[in-house]
Amino acid sequence: MQFTSERRLDDGVLAREFTLGEIPGTLWTPASAAPVPLILMAHNNGLPKSADRLVARARHCAAAGYAVASIDAAGCGDRPRTAADEQVRAELRRAMQAGEPVDGIFESMIGPLVERAAPEWRTTLDALLELPGIGGPVGYSGWTALGIRLAAVEPRIAAAGFFAGGYVPRAQREEARKVTVPLLFLLQWDDEGNPRQRALDLFDAFGTEEKTLHANLGGHTGTPWFEVEDGNRFFDRHLK
Repeated sequence: MQFTSERRLDDGVLAREFTLGEIPGTLWTPASAAPVPLILMAHNNGLPKSADRLVARARHCAAAGYAVASIDAAGCGDRPRTAADEQVRAELRRAMQAGEPVDGIFESMIGPLVERAAPEWRTTLDALLELPGIGGPVGYSGWTALGIRLAAVEPRIAAAGFFAGGYVPRAQREEARKVTVPLLFLLQWDDEGNPRQRALDLFDAFGTEEKTLHANLGGHTGTPWFEVEDGNRFFDRHLK
């Protein structure tokens, strides 16, 4: 892991850009000398680590005493996309403009993204846990489809917060039964892109005995800021 830049923010959080092979990432750490727990934070469906909403959540979480890391995994964010990636995204735009069903297209787009992203997140986790000042345990926050895969296969993840606002492929809906860590699941009740019943069925499928559903009125991007604060309290219970 090579750090390429760093800056101290006005809330005392240190933001550092890094590369790990071809993987670009950002690490936010609090103004604390003691080892702190780590939270992996991913935006829904492969959007960039530089997205404003993700950065705001990451900074708030770091200021509360966590190391927070996000990456642009393969096919996500600013990483190069294959010709197949571009073709399926073009087909998605065409179908949405035409008002056609898009579940099949999302399946062919999000499934491969998860398959490529998960190994790079695990490689990044290996490197992060070797850094001074990061002591574990590890939490995950954000993109549900990726989080299900990681929580199902990565024993170092001790708690997870999922956002129900993105498409979850069939493979990850099946894997949900393998998620046994404490879980906080956020649902926007009127999310125009995610049918409510599908999200409720997914919540029911999670295998953990400790799961909490927070539902708020509003559309896809309307998650209230207090859910970020509640998310910190959730991680405080399970990671500190």
